[in-house]
Amino acid sequence: MTIDGASEWDAFVAAHPQGHFLQSTAWARFRESLGWRVHEIQMRDAERRLEGGAIVLERRTPGGAVGYVPRGPVSAPRGKEWDQVLVAMRDLARRRSLVALRIEPNWVDDEESRQVLSDAGLREAEPIQPPSTVRIDLVRSEEDLLAAMKQKWRYNVRLASRRGVSVREAGDEAMPVFEDLMAETAQRDNFATRPRGYYTAAFAALADYARLYVAEYEGRTLAAIFVVEFGDTATYLYGASSSQERKRMPNHLLQWEAMRRAREAGCSWYDLWGVPDEIGHAVRAGSAPETVPVGRGGL
Repeated sequence: MTIDGASEWDAFVAAHPQGHFLQSTAWARFRESLGWRVHEIQMRDAERRLEGGAIVLERRTPGGAVGYVPRGPVSAPRGKEWDQVLVAMRDLARRRSLVALRIEPNWVDDEESRQVLSDAGLREAEPIQPPSTVRIDLVRSEEDLLAAMKQKWRYNVRLASRRGVSVREAGDEAMPVFEDLMAETAQRDNFATRPRGYYTAAFAALADYARLYVAEYEGRTLAAIFVVEFGDTATYLYGASSSQERKRMPNHLLQWEAMRRAREAGCSWYDLWGVPDEIGHAVRAGSAPETVPVGRGGL
């Protein structure tokens, strides 16, 4: 796969208000390695500066070829960029004889966004990516960030430290342990997970952006999370934990350390990337979640 001006595209996506790592060339190459075909759409002004666009993934199914634009296109809900990229996506769909083209823009789900999609003649479908999430504002001091948490969260963060849990950033050498924990978590919590090797491949593909944090006690890994730092956002993508020593609350300390280190790296947001819709609705109503899910099958 060759994307015209890949580094320019990634910089554009990272800086765009509606940009997301799922529209990065790194993620596109990863999906290509899994059998998807990658197409690029780039909208440029008269000076050849990027204004919008999309990375479109295509795969064959028994019913025909389908296209998918994860967390894209990279465009505001209104304006000429949206109109142009919509035309370009439809043209691509015709040229590739796609039986369906699914888009999931990185927009706030509100009346305006829904109206824009309706005006474009698009129909709502079951979401592929998590429809609800919680984004934590990191642009404040650590003290203010802790103070904004529920009292139970603060207590558990401190409890984990008192009970001897430590957190460190690990590299790809720790991915086999992460894969083991994912399998254990999926079995315990009854959710589908990816085949062994998927998370290791994803970590390698996202090497410039991926962070793996592990919580340890007496040399044993109790939990681990896979975080992606892209643009102004750190996204908690995958997480897993052992069934042992759960009373030491390693997950709370893991999330806190990931937030703290993302803040130090210059990120403005920490995205929990997929929470139950009832939690999303509660947050919109002004209530923070009491807990954060650690294990998920993901993407």
